[in-house]
Amino acid sequence: MTKIHIPTPLRQYTGKQAAVEVKASNIGEALSGLVTSHPDLRRHLYTDEGKLRAFVNVYLNDEDVRYLQKEATSVSDGDNISIVPSIAGGR
Repeated sequence: MTKIHIPTPLRQYTGKQAAVEVKASNIGEALSGLVTSHPDLRRHLYTDEGKLRAFVNVYLNDEDVRYLQKEATSVSDGDNISIVPSIAGGR
């Protein structure tokens, strides 16, 4: 199984779980499995058109999937996926 680490602001939509395990062969399947199990997450991760939101960064074992094969990036049992929302603001 692949473990998806949930950022603190989104844990309210996963029953306060810090991580969710899914069975998947790539990032897209893993995220799909996540939102199937926790449908309230969908609107926070995806646009109405079904695209991953621009401010949602996804990492596979600390590598940004945008620089790999995006949602087609392969995953294996024991891999870790991290969802990292972009943070803006400051002075």
